[in-house]
Amino acid sequence: MPKLAVYDMTGAQTGEIELNDNVFGVEVNEALLHQAVVMQLANQRLGTHATKTRAMVRGGGKKPWRQKGTGRARAGSIRSPLWVGGGTTFGPQPRSYAFTMPRKARRLAIRCALSAKVQAGELLVMEDISLNQPKTKDVVKLLDNMKLGEDKALIIMGDVNENVEKSSRNIPGVKSITSNGLNVYDILYHDKVLVTKDAISKIEEVLA
Repeated sequence: MPKLAVYDMTGAQTGEIELNDNVFGVEVNEALLHQAVVMQLANQRLGTHATKTRAMVRGGGKKPWRQKGTGRARAGSIRSPLWVGGGTTFGPQPRSYAFTMPRKARRLAIRCALSAKVQAGELLVMEDISLNQPKTKDVVKLLDNMKLGEDKALIIMGDVNENVEKSSRNIPGVKSITSNGLNVYDILYHDKVLVTKDAISKIEEVLA
């Protein structure tokens, strides 16, 4: 089982914690991680792009000239896709880009992402993160104590903590989520992951 140091909010080590091999020590499957990230980004797409077909373009109700006798090609509407200002043929229409992965594959992808962070030394365990009131500078001080510098940081809490969430959302590159909202993209996007001990327990309870 991988062992990691546990830190308090001042950056001092307070002990160690043993992580579950089934969650934080699995073999990293890069293809599965890629698929999970593509799925998450695809599901975020609005898919509201649209072009007008010849039936949607204003005008074109009258036949431009008679069928025969002019020497010109036959034409039934000035809104034909062949004409300037006409409709678009086979253009994009509103659609959903969403697709799903099997539940076991999604959970394995999260375990792979967490294991990759542990192997890279980019997962830091906190005893607890508690703030008396929403204050951005308190989270900035915490990040400085953990010597994260300009690193993008993901804070994972066991339960909803409005003070931490409000204090961190104004800092570029910093995001706070709960263990229930754990996802592959956020884990991989951020350089460092700060996770509390109670969040570790809940993650292992669900994913082990």
